[in-house]
Amino acid sequence: MISVSSTVPVNGPDETVVLDRADVWRGLLLKAENALPFVPAMTRCEVIERTHDTILRTIEFRGQEFGERITFTPMQQVRFERTYGPILGTICNDIDEDDDGNLLLRFSFDLELEGVASGSTEEQDYEATMKGDYLKAAGATLAAVRRMVAEGVVAGPAG
Repeated sequence: MISVSSTVPVNGPDETVVLDRADVWRGLLLKAENALPFVPAMTRCEVIERTHDTILRTIEFRGQEFGERITFTPMQQVRFERTYGPILGTICNDIDEDDDGNLLLRFSFDLELEGVASGSTEEQDYEATMKGDYLKAAGATLAAVRRMVAEGVVAGPAG
């Protein structure tokens, strides 16, 4: 099992577009609908089914196909559960705050590689690649949300 968690500040000191919780939440909702602008290593994202609090979708990530069930905890968390594919587990995007009230975005995942021994070199190599991918995804997610806010795309109710 690979378990990784990384937290990044939502608003750095040099940002000209400051995001609030509602901006980040709306951005995460858009990411659930179509992750391509947010996740550089993803090449396909297709919504199969949608309810008021879940999305079922098919994605292609690093050339592999996966199914995902996405559940929402409004204004707090988007949880991606892999339903099929060679790597199963969960990925969470959480909106948090530090002790001073500064917004944080935490990306975490618990993944299991099919047919790969726990603790093996292959698992460790994959973990290192995934850490890099998810750190890039965290930065790309916030950059995409910031760009969308600046362009007026991320606006309206945060539902």
